[in-house]
Amino acid sequence: MEIAKTLDATGLACPMPIVKTKKAIEDVNTGEILEVQATDAGAKSDLTAWTKSSGHELVDSKEENGVYTFYVKKG
Repeated sequence: MEIAKTLDATGLACPMPIVKTKKAIEDVNTGEILEVQATDAGAKSDLTAWTKSSGHELVDSKEENGVYTFYVKKG
C-alpha cells in the first residue's frame, strides 16, 4: 500500500483527530491513501463513521502499543 500522506494526530482528544483528518484529506488526490495515526480510542468509531458519511473508504486499520493507525482512501 502506497501512502500519499501521513497525519500524526497522536495525543489529540476527540474531535481533533477527525478535524485534522478532514483537513489533511484535501491534500491528497482521489484514490490516494491518507495514513492517520491517533491515540484517542474514540477515533476508531469516529473515523469509521466519517469515512462512510464523507464518501471515502477506510481501507485498513490497526492498533499497536496504544497507537491506532488508519488508512483512508480518498473518494
